[in-house]
Amino acid sequence: MKSKELSVDRRDIIVSRHRSGEGHRKISAALKVPMSTVAWWFQFGTTRTLPRVGCPARLSNRGRRALVREVTRNPMVTLTESSVVLWRGEPSRRTTISATLHKSGLFGRVARRKPLLSKKHMTVHLEFAKKHLNDSQTMRNKILWSDETKIELFGLNAKRHVWRKPGTAHHQANTIPTVKHGGGSLMLWGCFSAGGTGRLVRIEGKMNAAMYRDILDENMLQSALDLRLGRRFIFQQDNDPKHTAKITKEWLRDNSVNVLEWPSQSPDLNPIEHLWGDLKMAVHRRSPSNLIELERFCKEEWEKLPRNRCATLVESYPRRLEAVIAAKGA
Repeated sequence: MKSKELSVDRRDIIVSRHRSGEGHRKISAALKVPMSTVAWWFQFGTTRTLPRVGCPARLSNRGRRALVREVTRNPMVTLTESSVVLWRGEPSRRTTISATLHKSGLFGRVARRKPLLSKKHMTVHLEFAKKHLNDSQTMRNKILWSDETKIELFGLNAKRHVWRKPGTAHHQANTIPTVKHGGGSLMLWGCFSAGGTGRLVRIEGKMNAAMYRDILDENMLQSALDLRLGRRFIFQQDNDPKHTAKITKEWLRDNSVNVLEWPSQSPDLNPIEHLWGDLKMAVHRRSPSNLIELERFCKEEWEKLPRNRCATLVESYPRRLEAVIAAKGA
């Protein structure tokens, strides 16, 4: 925290006591100011505040207010576009505009990608968040979260940094190999709870409602059993048409499965999305060379995902609901 500047009267007292023969330590103790502060005022010939050094502000207060107002109203405006709002005669260098915005607490960041939400979506999201925010942790621990994901053989879209010398950017050791269309991919269905990961299944071909029902029949109930969720566990799935098809609903009803009512367009509410990210990072660190290896690595790494990671993701669920409420359903 920045310290408060001494008043002129207090500085005069320091100088007067020093001239009377008192040392820095004694003055410091008597006035309860640091010795460095006492010594500071003897470096100059005056105890008056000297003119401050530094470059004056390039933008007037009027120009700064106009700039901040425009950027707040339109967060996606570029630095070049924002210079148009400045008053005549105001400097419009990009560095000046950027520095002014930074001082006002505005910084350039990559915009998050989110599903396009209608007003109806946001209303449903808000109602869902309010309804489930106060659910007990015991209840959340009985939820079996599920989802499908696509994983490509060479498709991890992440930046990698390398240490290299100038002119060696295209050396094989300094590059990441890529192939057209990702070299092939797998579709996977998986589930997890606070107690750990459940089954992970490869989806052969294009999945339809009948195939999804078979996946549930062969894997979902066994996963709930393996995770010791009890007979009254809660199953979570999104609103994909295959999930809400008549034959799927009939199977869920016939097997007495409690299904968590889920709002549309809300993948960021499902903690399994983070688990998919963990899986993809772990698999691609092993550099699979074909789809057979890719499938094997996926199943091996899925089983290795830590139980405490699963528990932490489930514990984050209330914070996700709070974020929806704070954003009024967005």
